Amino acid sequence: MTSTVPNAVEHADEQQPPITMFGPDFPYAYDDFLAHPAGLGQIPATGHGTEVAVIGGGLSGIVAAYELMKMGLKPVVYEADRIGGRLRTVGFDGCDESLTAEMGAMRFPPSSTALQHYIDLVGLETRPFPNPLAEATPSTVVDLKGESHYAETIDDLPQVYRDVADAWNRCLEEGADFSDVNRAMRERDVKRIREIWSQLVEKLDNQTFYGFLCDSEAFKSFRHREIFGQVGFGTGGWDTDFPNSILEILRVVYTEADDHHRGIVGGSQQLPLRLWEREPEKIVHWPYGTSLKSLHVDGEPRPAVTRLHRTAGNQITVTDANGDIRTYQAAIFTAQSWMLLSKIQCDDELFPIDHWTAIERTHYMESSKLFVPVDRPFWLDKDEETGRDVMSMTLTDRMTRGTYLLDDGPDKPAVICLSYTWCDDSLKWLPLSANERMEVMLKSLGEIYPKVDIRKHIIGNPVTVSWENEPYFMGAFKANLPGHYRYQRRLFTHFMQDRLPEDKRGIFLAGDDISWTAGWAEGAVQTALNAVWGVMHHLGGATDAANPGPGDVYDEIAPVELPED
Repeated sequence: MTSTVPNAVEHADEQQPPITMFGPDFPYAYDDFLAHPAGLGQIPATGHGTEVAVIGGGLSGIVAAYELMKMGLKPVVYEADRIGGRLRTVGFDGCDESLTAEMGAMRFPPSSTALQHYIDLVGLETRPFPNPLAEATPSTVVDLKGESHYAETIDDLPQVYRDVADAWNRCLEEGADFSDVNRAMRERDVKRIREIWSQLVEKLDNQTFYGFLCDSEAFKSFRHREIFGQVGFGTGGWDTDFPNSILEILRVVYTEADDHHRGIVGGSQQLPLRLWEREPEKIVHWPYGTSLKSLHVDGEPRPAVTRLHRTAGNQITVTDANGDIRTYQAAIFTAQSWMLLSKIQCDDELFPIDHWTAIERTHYMESSKLFVPVDRPFWLDKDEETGRDVMSMTLTDRMTRGTYLLDDGPDKPAVICLSYTWCDDSLKWLPLSANERMEVMLKSLGEIYPKVDIRKHIIGNPVTVSWENEPYFMGAFKANLPGHYRYQRRLFTHFMQDRLPEDKRGIFLAGDDISWTAGWAEGAVQTALNAVWGVMHHLGGATDAANPGPGDVYDEIAPVELPED
């Protein structure tokens, strides 16, 4: 059991096929595409060396640039801040370099199979992440309304929590055909996935997460809905998602995105950094030993983009913060969509008006974290009276909401994520400095653990982030509101540009907020691969017949299209 409220189906058959986070909107096997010996496609020799702008050096941008380079193109990466985007790993001043904090993505499900391809490619290790009641978590404390419960498994919690778990299971089965969809996704039964999902999209597009719960007889109890919102399933409380579309939540549970999480040893930012420096064994046009780093002056990306506009021949002209102006036959935009509305001066002609509308309607979630380094994992000490761990992974309705305990062994310095919050809970922290935030959090945790002096173990200054206050992000991740399915479909399918007027082609959207699974690194990878296919096709290239790309099979598995009238 990996979650406070378990998945709707307990899988007794351990031999059943693993699930992949590829759908249900677009059930394309990106992991098979990446693993095929034929590669992702080829560009005509006359196009080798052609420059392609890649705007944004997060995971999506770096994956796209890496694959374009392997095809013989010359990606020119623009990055306003640092390589990695929301894969941001930071250290603590004055502390051992091994102590790090994940300010953005920190836990990844096994169903992220395309992401795992790149983790394996660059030789990174992963280990289980200590989520609530996960096997890697020694103990969990659930603290609601001033009452704390210590648990090592869900069976240690009061009966009401198991009642809530059962209610969620029944809610998913009765309202969203959970077992049928999950089974079809494991078997990669595209026909069945599309059959069920098309009906659910039409039925539920206008429904909130909270409304979905309220419509279920299983959740007729307000108390159960309140507990579920504060404790939730998988990674903890989900009440901050209650206003969002239930379709967003269903994508998470169908693909088991909230289960069996693993963290990247040494920090997630290593992934894009290693791809930046990696010299592929199989590469076209460029000499062996070429890397993205070697293709850029001084080994650094170009600076922030300040203007994007179209010029003669439907080309994309990019102006950067140094005033340098370059024109490209193709470009990939992977930064947060709102950058196109505020930080970057854009021509209206870049995208069709319906796509601009979709960009403007994108709804971002806020998110804050605060970490402190400590001398050792003291939480593993045993209370002399109870025999329990003196401190545990903590879910609470207090200001901290989620507290995670991260160690690398009993005798080494460790890290506490004192608080991880979303939306309104995150906005409460926005005016406070890192030290002010720490004081509030220590006070809250002191009320849960009155016998534990956390402060005496702290060995360095806190580090914090509020993604809504980051100038090149303005939010943590996209989360569709009810009625936003049509907008998301426009953004995701933008890579299929034969359907667009010629004067609207050549620039491709990518990034996790373009995907159906925003907030997950897998979505960043998948949309990067869509954009790579789009650029290749735009420049006259093609995939091998034995390994069709996402655009080649698009008509068979295109996302459900809802009427607009």
